[in-house]
Amino acid sequence: MFTSRNHSAIAAGLTCSILFWGANNTGVKYLVQHWPPVFIACSRMWCVGAIFYLLLRWTDWFGATHAMTPELRRSVWRRSSFTLAVYVAAFTVSLQFTSASHVALYLGTSPVWALLAEGGPRADRDSLRRYGAAGLALSGLVILFWPKLHTAGGDWRGDLLALGASFLWTIYGRQCRELAQTLSGAEITSATMWRAAAWLTPVAAWELAQGPLAFTWPLLGVQVYCTVFGGVLAFALYNNALRHWPVSQVFMFSNLIPASTMVWAWLLLGEPVTQTFWVAMALVIAGVALGQLKRTPRATDQCPTPNE
Repeated sequence: MFTSRNHSAIAAGLTCSILFWGANNTGVKYLVQHWPPVFIACSRMWCVGAIFYLLLRWTDWFGATHAMTPELRRSVWRRSSFTLAVYVAAFTVSLQFTSASHVALYLGTSPVWALLAEGGPRADRDSLRRYGAAGLALSGLVILFWPKLHTAGGDWRGDLLALGASFLWTIYGRQCRELAQTLSGAEITSATMWRAAAWLTPVAAWELAQGPLAFTWPLLGVQVYCTVFGGVLAFALYNNALRHWPVSQVFMFSNLIPASTMVWAWLLLGEPVTQTFWVAMALVIAGVALGQLKRTPRATDQCPTPNE
């Protein structure tokens, strides 16, 4: 029997994951000020993939494991891992040009794009709901992006990269759903993470060849935090929630990631909160909430969040 104590434990775990991911986004923002972006992403993904591999091999925390066929391995290499590699690179590079809270808010729109990808416009209530949700989310992004176009010297590269990352995450999520017919969420993360890191390794090596890195204890500590807490523990808590709660309910917690990121970035990096952030976040959350109304959860929805 699923008790209120279980619900409280899952809610507490999700709250921790939101805090972990908010601090993770802030940590990556700090790292890109000192280290090249693709190296940050690549090294972290190698570590996360290795940790999940060991956990899957030596523990039963994530349930039974499944063998991959040669065809499935080729598909993971060509499609999902490549998409993940480009997504993580876009996410990390975007933090060089815009605030961590803005990047998190752009990524928070990915459930809306996933909803639109489920089908074209039709003359029914469900289609109206989907396109209404997209309209709300887009209006929030326009409010967030508009000042960059009207400010002399405004740098909009980070915003465009973050928006592109949200589309890439939607594509990766759909590929995850196909893989979830055979693999668990943890197995998908393990299989795609290290392969995505392999895709990025040549670029990371080129970045390292440009000059020496400043290896300090604060930088190494932040990278370890982003790997362990932002990459492994947060995913484990999120995946546990997906096992017991409807996806729409879990997504409601995920809507708090931009706010969590904003608070951490303000506290740790002194990033100012823009005047448009709160209005934009309210519209994006409203769009995601509208899009999740009366959705039937599916087992294949169990994929990582956009802050992996």
